[in-house]
Amino acid sequence: MSKTIWILVIILVTLVWALAAFAGPSEDARARELARKIDDLYRSESSYAQIEMEIVTPDWRRTLVLKGWTRGQTKTLIRILEPKKEAGTGTLRLGNEMWNYLPKTDKVIKIPPSMMMSSWMGSDFTNDDLVKEFTFVNDFDFRMVSPADAEKGRMYLECRPKPGVAVVWDKIVIAVDETSTLPVWQKFYDEKGRVARIMTYGDIRTFGRRTVPAVMEMVPQTKTGYKTVLRYRDIQFDPALKDDVFTLRALQSGK
Repeated sequence: MSKTIWILVIILVTLVWALAAFAGPSEDARARELARKIDDLYRSESSYAQIEMEIVTPDWRRTLVLKGWTRGQTKTLIRILEPKKEAGTGTLRLGNEMWNYLPKTDKVIKIPPSMMMSSWMGSDFTNDDLVKEFTFVNDFDFRMVSPADAEKGRMYLECRPKPGVAVVWDKIVIAVDETSTLPVWQKFYDEKGRVARIMTYGDIRTFGRRTVPAVMEMVPQTKTGYKTVLRYRDIQFDPALKDDVFTLRALQSGK
């Protein structure tokens, strides 16, 4: 090969590298970064939150006031403060195990794995939603997609559980705002490819140094007139928590 041809080859390779760098991160890298950000949206080394949960059905409506503590991805304690008749009711998760405390009977009940997809306190959130242990980065395969109903200013991430992961959904599609990279909604698809429920995010607020959606609304698509709205009144990220917060004794204390 002549010297001139070698020079042309080097120039072409250099141009390809330059164009690739100019084009920015690959779709795979962008998908992974979005998945990681959604995983970490409300997570921290520890947290404390005050939450309002409004449950709506065709026949009744009620509002719960909650407080909750977390440590890492393995410890969660949730306590009901209001209404008065349910005050003290709590849920504790330690690793893969979960318990509910019912103050009326002063009993701690262990939740079997078969009930993790059951409703939590009559809401449209499941036991698994409140104490979920999976992460999109570790437990799902994900890719950027362009759905037929794509809207301007949004990116779309499709996540499918990896083989062997205990997730009931066939896939989860997440719409993300291009500017803030905060989630707009998540659609959960069942094994038949149908949208089973939709969770939307709203009321973007800053708590401490972190900006997150303060409202999440879950609407099941398999029944009419039902929805559950979670509203964060306050979130503290990385507060100092005592070790005895996440114990069965603390759960049963009702405080």
